[in-house]
Amino acid sequence: MKTLNLFAVTGLALASLAFTVVQTGGIQGKISPVDASNVAVAISGKDTLTTPISSGNFKFSGLKAGTYTVLIKRLLPLKDTSIVNIPVIEDAITDIGTIQLLK
Repeated sequence: MKTLNLFAVTGLALASLAFTVVQTGGIQGKISPVDASNVAVAISGKDTLTTPISSGNFKFSGLKAGTYTVLIKRLLPLKDTSIVNIPVIEDAITDIGTIQLLK
């Protein structure tokens, strides 16, 4: 009987590890002018993610906690713009406000 209980406890412990939820956060912001770009890029270490920009708004979700750089790939004649050292915290959305793209 003790052997059966040991197997049951071990099985429950392993099952709980298999269903551990990864905590994630996000980044959101806006660009101006609103039609200056159609894609935003988030970079952290070797990870690179893209998200569409719609009506000047963008949002990255499901990001691991850490520090990110957001790059806005501009449409001509504007310049690419990046925001560095953006903190992402578990279960929170970091709002970086409005990014003004310049000529």
